[in-house]
Amino acid sequence: MLKSELRKKILKVRKKFNTKNIQINFKQIVKILKKEKITNQIIIGGYYPVNFEIDDLTLLRKFKKNKFNISLPIIKKNFQMDFYSWSFSEPLKINKYGIPEPEAKNIVYPDVLLIPLVAFDKNLNRLGYGGGYYDRLIEKLSKKKNIIKIGLAFSIQEIDKVPTNMYDQKLDYIVTNKNIIK
Repeated sequence: MLKSELRKKILKVRKKFNTKNIQINFKQIVKILKKEKITNQIIIGGYYPVNFEIDDLTLLRKFKKNKFNISLPIIKKNFQMDFYSWSFSEPLKINKYGIPEPEAKNIVYPDVLLIPLVAFDKNLNRLGYGGGYYDRLIEKLSKKKNIIKIGLAFSIQEIDKVPTNMYDQKLDYIVTNKNIIK
C-alpha cells in the first residue's frame, strides 16, 4: 500500500479511536529516561497535539513540574523546523497549518524528542504526515548531539510494516497507551 493511502486509512482509525482522551503513562517515559541515564538538566522537545494525535501536553506539564526544560517546534520554510523553549504561561500563535507554536525567542536543541506519528511498526519505523519535517530535524540534531527519539501513538496505529526510504529516520522507542517498543 502506498504511504498516502496508508496515511488516510490510519488517520480515520485514529480519529475514531481518540474520543476518550487516552493518555500516555508518564511513568513509562520516566522509565525510558532512567534507562538512558537522563537527568532533569535536559531539554524535552514536545509538540502541540492536532488532528487527533496523542496528547503530550500532560506529559510536558509533568516534565516542567519536575524542573525539565520543555520546548515546542516552529515550522520553517523548505520543510524545516526548529525547537524553541516554552512554558505553559507563555502565549502560542497559530501557524499556517493551524498548529499552535511558541514565540521564536530562544532556539534550543532538545535531548529528548516526543514525536507524533500516523503509523508505526515493531522495527521502530514511523509514518508521519509526509512532509519529512521530523526526519530532517532528527538528521540535523543528530549531527549536534545524541538525542533520544520517542514516538507517541495509540496501540491501534501499529501496522505490520511501514514503507520506508533512505530519508526516513528510525525512532529509539515508541510508547503507546499499552506498551513500550524498543
